[in-house]
Order: sequence, then C-alpha cells, then structure tokens
Amino acid sequence: MQKLKQQVFEANMDLPRYGLVTFTWGNVSAIDRERGLVVIKPSGVAYETMKADDMVVVDMSGKVVEGEYRPSSDTATHLELYRRYPSLGGIVHTHSTHATAWAQAGCDPGVRHYACRLLLWRHPVYAWIKRRRGAG
Repeated sequence: MQKLKQQVFEANMDLPRYGLVTFTWGNVSAIDRERGLVVIKPSGVAYETMKADDMVVVDMSGKVVEGEYRPSSDTATHLELYRRYPSLGGIVHTHSTHATAWAQAGCDPGVRHYACRLLLWRHPVYAWIKRRRGAG
C-alpha cells in the first residue's frame, strides 16, 4: 500500500506544478482492486506541506482504514466511478483555470491540443487518459 500511496502523492503534486489546481482544490486517487482499497488526497491539506504519508486509504464504502486526515470531499464520487467502471485504475480531478472558465461559460472548448491523442472518448470537461505520464 505504501507504493500506491507514494504514486498517488506524486500524481497529486503534479497538479499544482502544471497549474491544474489552486489552493487545495483537485485531487488524484488510485485503486488497489485486489484489496478493495482506494488511496486519495486528504481534504484541505495544502500541497506545499503534503507528504506521501498524508494520503488517506479508504475501503469501497468510504470508511477510512489508514490515515490521520479526512479523505477528499470528492471521495464518494471517486468510489462510484471505481464501482461503475472496473477498468479504471486512477482518477484525476482538477480545477484548471481555463477549463473552469469554459465550463462556467457553458462552452465546449473542443480538443485542439496534441494531447487529444490520449482521449478515449470526447467529453466537454473530463479528459480520459491511459497513463498519467503521458498527460503532462
């Protein structure tokens, strides 16, 4: 579980590095399907002070099984997506400034970036990718 916590931590740290979140918004989670456990960013913890050991482990009902903090307020959404889509291994939820502005304006910006090759299907707000490393 420590390896998965480290991976989720590193992915979460990429969010502010690439300008995809502000404050403590946004999060990354990953699932260990064999154990039925999900690792997710803690709620309200600043990226500047966050450590791998701060990641929260929850079971599929949302009960905290490891961690000192509350899990992200988006945990229930992540769990529902993991239940509905067994092929998911991880989820990235961002609040990118430009995507948020387009969404608030009710517009679909379309896909105009080279990264569109990573999309599994088109959606106006979400980008579905196969690997985190290819997204940056």
